[in-house]
Amino acid sequence: MRRFLPVLAALAAAGCGYEGQPLPPLANIPARVADLTAVQRGSRILAQFTLPTLTTESIAIRSPLQFDVRIGESEAPFHAEDWAAHARRVTGARVSAGIAKMEISSGEWTGKQVLVAVRTMGSNGKPSGWSNFVAVPVVAPPPSPAYVRAQAVPTGVSVTWKAPGNLFRVFRRTGNAEPEAVATVEQPSWIDTATQYGQHYSYQVETITRLDQNREAQSELSEAAEITPEDRFPPATPTGFRAVASPRSVELSWDANTEPDLAGYRVYRSLPGGSPEKIADVAVPAYSDHNVEAGKMYRYEVSAIDRLNNESPHSAPAEVVLQ
Repeated sequence: MRRFLPVLAALAAAGCGYEGQPLPPLANIPARVADLTAVQRGSRILAQFTLPTLTTESIAIRSPLQFDVRIGESEAPFHAEDWAAHARRVTGARVSAGIAKMEISSGEWTGKQVLVAVRTMGSNGKPSGWSNFVAVPVVAPPPSPAYVRAQAVPTGVSVTWKAPGNLFRVFRRTGNAEPEAVATVEQPSWIDTATQYGQHYSYQVETITRLDQNREAQSELSEAAEITPEDRFPPATPTGFRAVASPRSVELSWDANTEPDLAGYRVYRSLPGGSPEKIADVAVPAYSDHNVEAGKMYRYEVSAIDRLNNESPHSAPAEVVLQ
């Protein structure tokens, strides 16, 4: 036992703490914002960015997180601190799901180019570096499209509007979902072929002024056009209709329709001077009429029907005399 006493005494004298240089305190500076975007819409500049969740040392940021958004004219030569000293601080951000969004009146900068940037600060007030700088050339607000109409057509929903310009973006909202951009077109009309009967849709349109290859100004969104399309459109009229006399029947055939909601075909027959009368509903593009008499002339027509019983116009008639 005595041989261990010197060792224990040495440990007691040294203490149980770590010996060495003290670690520097953590900076707790938020990571720099890297995804700031800004675009002119009407008389506003819309800016948004993702709030950082980690510090520059990859440690979770202590709340509350603050941010400093600024807007100011772009001047050459550019120095970030000189720009920040004269730029205007913007307030009134809305934060949802980690995304901050801001609206800035653009009127005073019409005809000029401005820069937008943001920096963030943690609970200790230490700021991050400035984010990416976004240049926005401010122009007179593009006119918003008017008289937006949505109408069901056989191929989907036709959306039309009136507006000067030659570039437009169409937004669609399905049910209660958020609106999404679904098309960019060069004329004031577009057909949405990705719709379903019975589903409610809302359409809005904006005019786009292209500033250069990568930048644009947008008008305010138009008023919404609402529609719940219904299937009131019949299939196409059958083509290639033929009637051939056999010894005891008349054999009818025609080209098959291709509509996805096709239910079948309706066969009509008439005698000279009479009106067509339905004699059969069939699922395939062929029919044999055995209820015929030799020496008589028969006239046949056929139509196509869908699952909602929408019926196409009749085909061109085919006449035959049974020998």
